[in-house]
Amino acid sequence: MKASEVKLLSDDQLKDELLKLKKEQFNLRFQKAVGQVENTARVREVRRTVARILTAQRQRAKTAAK
Repeated sequence: MKASEVKLLSDDQLKDELLKLKKEQFNLRFQKAVGQVENTARVREVRRTVARILTAQRQRAKTAAK
């Protein structure tokens, strides 16, 4: 998910997407530990998307506080 796509989502959608990605990240870490991960690039992709969502949430909170 690109940063421009993240900015278009509402706060509730961001929370839902973050929860979904955190679950996927957990499953990917578990698969990696067991040696069953098929798409190793997905680990990096999920991690970066989580960071994008967290950044967008922090930016919104900062602008709302002003």
